[in-house]
Amino acid sequence: MGSTLSRQEVRSLAYPHPSSRAVSAVMRANRSRDTLPELRLRSVLHRSGFRFRANARVNLDELRVRPDIVFFGHRVAVFLDGCFWHSCPRHGNLPRTNPFYWLPKLKRVRDRDRRVNAALKREGWQVLRLWEHEPLERAARSIALAMRKPPRQRKAVNDG
Repeated sequence: MGSTLSRQEVRSLAYPHPSSRAVSAVMRANRSRDTLPELRLRSVLHRSGFRFRANARVNLDELRVRPDIVFFGHRVAVFLDGCFWHSCPRHGNLPRTNPFYWLPKLKRVRDRDRRVNAALKREGWQVLRLWEHEPLERAARSIALAMRKPPRQRKAVNDG
């Protein structure tokens, strides 16, 4: 006869226990906004005369998104991606502990990034994804180049 798992057993399989209290504390301390790379980039942009909204919600037909930096007038959305969470090809690494948990989790982040990029582009937004390790000047230059392009109009919906 096959055995069934209790809810508690299923939960313990679905989410691993932290390997230590220190690891748990480090993971809890990870910020989702206003990270040091974001603050530095925003400071450089502001000193250069750019005005933007930080972590402002963009409502799309399919979903809501909070880019790290938003230029609504130019329809430019900037994401400053962390190397670990977004699987940077140069610096991203996989934890040795609990890979059965981390591999799917990091894949979901990459899949979400692709969905967000596609949804923004469909609605006329220019999407910039920058890595946290990029030099500030290069990142600011990429944003300045994007701002020179005329804003794209949102695609018209056929009524009939």
